[in-house]
Amino acid sequence: MAVYATLFILIAGVAGVLTATAESPEIALENPDFEVSEGDTIDVDDRTYTVASISETEEGGGGHGGSATTVISGTLEREFQTQMSEAWANESTVTIDDTEWRVEISGEDPSSFTLVEVLDRQAILESDDAADNETVTRDDGEYVAVTEDGETTLVPVEEYFPAPDERSLSTGDSIDYQDRTVTVDEVTTGQAVVVWEGTQTETIDVGQESMVTIGETEFVAHYPDASTLTLSTDIAAYEAQVDQQEQHQRYNNGLTRVIVLSILSTLLLAATAFVPSRY
Repeated sequence: MAVYATLFILIAGVAGVLTATAESPEIALENPDFEVSEGDTIDVDDRTYTVASISETEEGGGGHGGSATTVISGTLEREFQTQMSEAWANESTVTIDDTEWRVEISGEDPSSFTLVEVLDRQAILESDDAADNETVTRDDGEYVAVTEDGETTLVPVEEYFPAPDERSLSTGDSIDYQDRTVTVDEVTTGQAVVVWEGTQTETIDVGQESMVTIGETEFVAHYPDASTLTLSTDIAAYEAQVDQQEQHQRYNNGLTRVIVLSILSTLLLAATAFVPSRY
């Protein structure tokens, strides 16, 4: 029993030493395509991206005694010019030069439309001391009550309010709209479409050891430290390193099981040694 117990203790000791001294292989992208820091730029497929941020955060832990895990991530950004558009539906209103305009499209195959000024009738009535602030509706129409020299007269709204301004626009015409110049691109019976050149921002999130597509190219991303990002197209080499890490973990798990079994076997042998003999 003593010999076997000593043997199991020796096996557990050797396995423990191997587990304690073995170091997990680190991921390292050899000769990466890019090694950049925050603010640097990279050119991929005729597109220029800027490393907008690299940040380090703590995840996990909390108030239950768990240990926090450091996570590094970053973002890439690219600004580019593109054609943007907006549709103005028939009978809808748009604001141009601080004025409301109603979109009016007529005809079965239109190539133009009309912007009709939407009068602020309430503001006009309130600015006229002689007129009531509300219109009056009769069976034959809508009127404005105007009082002059003590005599009130009902004036038809068509005569009282000024004729609204109108602006006709055809395909290809341009107009200033929301601090930009837009061009009428298409007119249908249901809407008018205006277009303009605008700037858009493309944002790409880059996680630690993640696969990320930039432009048309796929990279594996790695952060060797909290301020550096490396990108490599040699995905096969990265996957080989991941396999080495997984193999190392499997070996460690196996050695841990050897330690546990050896200790249990030693305890079992020690316990059987004290069992009294029946003979």
